[in-house]
Amino acid sequence: MLIFVHELGHFLAARAFGVTVTEFAVGFGPKIFSRVSKKSGTRYSIRALPFGGFTGMAGEDEESDDPNAFSKKALWKRFIIIAAGSLTNIIVGIIIMVSLVITSKSLGSTVIYSFNPLEGSTVAQSQSEGLMVGDKILSVGGERVHIANDLVYEIMRRGIKDVDVVVLRDGKEVTIKDVTFPVYSANGVLFGDIDFTVYSERKTFPVVLKHAFYRCQFTIEMIWESLFDLITGRYSIKSVSGPIGVTETLGEAAESGIGDLLYITVILSMNLGIMNLLPLPALDGGRLMFLIIELVRGKPINPVYEGYVHLVGIIILFGIMIAVAFKDIMSLFGK
Repeated sequence: MLIFVHELGHFLAARAFGVTVTEFAVGFGPKIFSRVSKKSGTRYSIRALPFGGFTGMAGEDEESDDPNAFSKKALWKRFIIIAAGSLTNIIVGIIIMVSLVITSKSLGSTVIYSFNPLEGSTVAQSQSEGLMVGDKILSVGGERVHIANDLVYEIMRRGIKDVDVVVLRDGKEVTIKDVTFPVYSANGVLFGDIDFTVYSERKTFPVVLKHAFYRCQFTIEMIWESLFDLITGRYSIKSVSGPIGVTETLGEAAESGIGDLLYITVILSMNLGIMNLLPLPALDGGRLMFLIIELVRGKPINPVYEGYVHLVGIIILFGIMIAVAFKDIMSLFGK
């Protein structure tokens, strides 16, 4: 469904600018369903390999005499068409996130309500470091926090070592140095663990808007930082999932409840949009890079050469997807 939404973004933008769309496909490989529109001549198809999709346009990767070819449109129009798929995924993620906030039973603040003492102790670890009931946490490790969700995330990410925590106490900002949080391990990765609960905020229109905005912001931040952590080695390749692993995760989320399922959908939709904007061959970001080069050079690169670059990218991408799928299958049998 998210791939369909992504390609629909490309398709609608292309049609809005009058580009000839030759095919709108979900999946790759052999066609299992295909229909040609008598009105537009566009072929709509579903293909056997559910790993992606494409919106084929005249003049996209080859020379074309079609007056409505993609290559004959103004550069800014082509830029919007290429970016539209990712933007549609991000917008869908935002819409679902807003609905989640509206239907949430409680919206957590960053004000400490109570502590969760360590086993065999009367005080929580962070409490012993100087945090107090009533403190409004403003930042963790230099990163601002605004709602409970990004507070939990920043503690998970940065609380694996001592961090400075800035709080609002009695109307004054107070910096508490080197606060230690409990840590736990998941899949061989260390995370900081929040050891207190926070007050809920009264659900008003401005509060709903605030939570929707900051939940979307921290989700996008989490996706970028997760990519950085994967590149730098904090997360291993075992943390990466393909369609098989994602399906399993969605199934588990569905069993947990509609809220968890919808939030996983938000992450997947935004992740699909953001990852596609990376400047890599075969991805939308790679195509946008060629448009930027065209803007700088004052003329486009030969579409044949660009097509070769994207072909290599597709081959590499498929190789990665096969490797990840194999990893997911082995994980399933290893359970």
